[in-house]
Amino acid sequence: MNASLMTLELCVIALGVVLLLADFWVPNERKKFLAYAAIAALGGLFFISASGNGVCDLGGSAFNGAFVNDALAVFFKRLFLLAAMLVMFIAAEFSSRIEAAISEFYSLVLFALAGMLFAASSNDFVMLFVSIELITITFYVLVSFQRNKIASLEAGVKYLILGALSSAFMIFGIALIWGTTGELNFTKLAVLTPQFAASKIFLLGVLLVLVGLGFKIAAFPFQIWAPDVYQGAPTPTTAFLAIGSKAAGFVLLLRVLFSAVPAVTQQWANVLIVISGITILYGNLCALPQRNLKRLLGYSSISHAGYLLLGVAALSAAGQAAVLYYLAGYLFTVLAAFAVIAIVLKNLDNKDVAGLAGLNQRSPLLAATMTIAMVSLAGIPPLAGFFGKFLLLKAVLAQGATNHGYYCLAFTALVGVIISLYYYFSVVRAIYWGKDAADLSPIELSSPAKLTLWICLISIFWLGVFPNTVLNLANKAVEVFGAF
Repeated sequence: MNASLMTLELCVIALGVVLLLADFWVPNERKKFLAYAAIAALGGLFFISASGNGVCDLGGSAFNGAFVNDALAVFFKRLFLLAAMLVMFIAAEFSSRIEAAISEFYSLVLFALAGMLFAASSNDFVMLFVSIELITITFYVLVSFQRNKIASLEAGVKYLILGALSSAFMIFGIALIWGTTGELNFTKLAVLTPQFAASKIFLLGVLLVLVGLGFKIAAFPFQIWAPDVYQGAPTPTTAFLAIGSKAAGFVLLLRVLFSAVPAVTQQWANVLIVISGITILYGNLCALPQRNLKRLLGYSSISHAGYLLLGVAALSAAGQAAVLYYLAGYLFTVLAAFAVIAIVLKNLDNKDVAGLAGLNQRSPLLAATMTIAMVSLAGIPPLAGFFGKFLLLKAVLAQGATNHGYYCLAFTALVGVIISLYYYFSVVRAIYWGKDAADLSPIELSSPAKLTLWICLISIFWLGVFPNTVLNLANKAVEVFGAF
């Protein structure tokens, strides 16, 4: 066993423990700065991993092949580190709304991050389940962290019940796969899958595993938790759920479908097409009447899960790479939106869109950030959201000659984009043309807040205008699946 491959994960866990212990000695008025210390440490880990000096080195495996550090794992680990750093910035700005145990909140974010890092390297159903549970259990606490608010407790209970149900489906599916094949390792299972492709018990096991993963990515029909949990959870938690949990679900989905059971995946192309199309339409149509901004982004998240499933349904390397690129752009876009919510609406229990009225007069930077985020989510050029959707649609249309269902899926995706223009631009309309603003006092931004907003803004434009760097990394990452 090569335990050194897990250096990054162990460092993140150790950092979380250090933050827990620091709670005993750091005065309450200075605990906000623990978030900045964590950001600095995560930034150091990110740059060390990017330079290839012993952290996130390519190659090798641990636990008899259950843990791998291939190009796909490294891509997602860096994605998760970036997400955690930005979420920590948001948490620091939101810390005044958390009455006690803020250092515990920071630690739980890091423990969830550790679960995501393990998920990126999972090459075995045991590692998959353990990493999923580490992520989920920490989010049970994070969602209900504002114990003085009924909405947060209610969201936590809903997430706990539905999360436990999805875990039950997943573990039952894993048991069926083990019972029929005698294997849990993805690499070994891929060799055996053609022998069991007609076994109903084996296929039921795979289906139940996908049900559990469908819950993580909020895909139809397993999306019912998302709007309520997004609305009730603390804003930093919602932000981390929106990108971290979703990205972890997708890296595991990709590994299961294309590494563990590729022979089954080929047979389920039409199923993936239908789920993707319904998820897109459901998310966009349900977002239309929403006035609560976090709930709106909850339904938006469902629709984006549908867009990401376009790349999965395409059953091609181009589609897989498009998923990775789209997640990179979605990271900065959705975290920019939640950063604005955390700053502007942190003192309002009702996160209504109308609360953004007059924001252009109160803070041009915040107004511009939210506008760019909404425009990118809508898929308008030249931003990251546009190029991500373009790559996904291109991958789907390339498969249209073999299956005309892909043309229907592409049309459905375009309809979803048109529908989304209404509710995304309703947010922009509220910012610049909203009437009866309750407060027009200027919003003073801290230096870390400004840095966070500028990082998101620059990244959204950079990924849209100069996509090749990230796209090349994505293409290299999906080479682990071979020719599919």
